[in-house]
Amino acid sequence: MKKVLAIVGPTASGKTGLSVDLAKKMNGEIISADSRQVYRYVSIATAQPSEEMLNQVKHHYIGELELGEKFNAGEFGKSGRQIIEKIFLSGKQPIICGGSGLYIKSLIDGLFEEEIESSEAREELYELLEKYGEEYLYNELKKVDRETYLRIPKGKIRRVIRALEVYRATGEKISQLHKKTAEISFETIQIGLMLDRKYLYERINCRVDEMMEKGLLREVRALSEAGFSYKTHNSLNTVGVKEVFKFFEGEYDELQMLRLIKQNSRRYAKRQMTWFRKDKRINWINVDENSATDELAAKSIEIFKDKK
Repeated sequence: MKKVLAIVGPTASGKTGLSVDLAKKMNGEIISADSRQVYRYVSIATAQPSEEMLNQVKHHYIGELELGEKFNAGEFGKSGRQIIEKIFLSGKQPIICGGSGLYIKSLIDGLFEEEIESSEAREELYELLEKYGEEYLYNELKKVDRETYLRIPKGKIRRVIRALEVYRATGEKISQLHKKTAEISFETIQIGLMLDRKYLYERINCRVDEMMEKGLLREVRALSEAGFSYKTHNSLNTVGVKEVFKFFEGEYDELQMLRLIKQNSRRYAKRQMTWFRKDKRINWINVDENSATDELAAKSIEIFKDKK
């Protein structure tokens, strides 16, 4: 069976640089498994690969969609598997790189309801519950998944939220997920980057400072002036963007904004690691301040070849 290499891990762990180095060494193309890097106009906020990296190696799902376009894990899995087949046909090595666990799961395994979790979608749904009440969410479910709606009695709002969470995260109905199995024609060797918490948090803090230096405020201001908002575009409801919008709205000052971006990025990294630790197939590589990209690439290639 054909083998795909996947580089996974938390934000700011060094996945992008390692993947580009591996792609150059292995004649590969990179499939970005990041739910936000797929959008245009947020290259700084989502830490997209640099222009130099994009010119060196072909990337998929980087800056391809308009901010108003809807995209989810289910769609990513289906289209991503087609791209993987095309990369194989071209004689190259597919390399997945990303930290969106649900997207990676959808791509390499297909989706099964009990494994789907989206804290972001769930939080939004509970906000809607508080704002509009239970009847509103029941009606939302009726619109997207009537079969499940008919099975849930009144008063079981948690089940309604769960069904809507699955739909929002994947574009798939719970009633349909149980009826189909994805056809996976390849095996994936996953390499995970494991960093000491203190070192990872230092890297996250440095990345946020670098984003500010590169023009994060200018990037988000341009979005605001063009009429975009995290309140109306889910693609912008993400760490590093939402906080800047709120700073422009006067909700807090610049120092508070910086502190919150760093804090929320660290929390996101923690959620990512909670997800990845559940997957016992991941081959973990320890990364510290002395780790060189060439060294990490050599270890990754060794693991990949041993699994072939």
